[in-house]
Amino acid sequence: MTARIDHAVTSGTFSLDGQTFDVDNNVWVIGDDSECVVIDAPHDVDAIAAVVGDRRVLAVLCSHAHDDHVRYAPDLAERFEAPVLLHPDDLVVWRLTHDSEPDGELTDGQRIVVAGTTLTVLHTPGHAPGAVCFHAPELGVVFTGDTLFHGGPGATGRSYSDYDTIVASIRDRLFALPDETVVKTGHGEDTTIGAERAALAS
Repeated sequence: MTARIDHAVTSGTFSLDGQTFDVDNNVWVIGDDSECVVIDAPHDVDAIAAVVGDRRVLAVLCSHAHDDHVRYAPDLAERFEAPVLLHPDDLVVWRLTHDSEPDGELTDGQRIVVAGTTLTVLHTPGHAPGAVCFHAPELGVVFTGDTLFHGGPGATGRSYSDYDTIVASIRDRLFALPDETVVKTGHGEDTTIGAERAALAS
């Protein structure tokens, strides 16, 4: 029995470099009927809690530390008595939003097991220095946060981001995955590794 993927979309704002934008964020909950992990905690704790239900939350996993992905991570973690995990390279971004530190770290190659399914952490800097993706080969998916979208790389026009770095992360880490791998993103619709490989090559 492998884990299932539950999904919600929450709406709110993203602020950085003195500008604020309205955004819709994907929330991904991976688990079974008894336990789960949550990837990102944007905008609305109650909406995320409704997806979790009465399950035990093993961790709140942060794809990166932009405020639209982590603003409510401590609140969600407190509600479910779960740790917030973030790649340490993104602490500089986390501290733009939070005075307290995350509870633990995500490291490249780390394996997180939930409901018998393994998520492997892939450090994919570029959109943010500590951006990570979570590859679940048993589910045939990779959760890419804002590193890779339907239509190409995530944005790199703001502080702590770099276009050449994100393209290298995508080519070296994500394009090493099978073409049929479904890409579940931080914003917007799903895509596949194969579709994005072809788009980036064109």
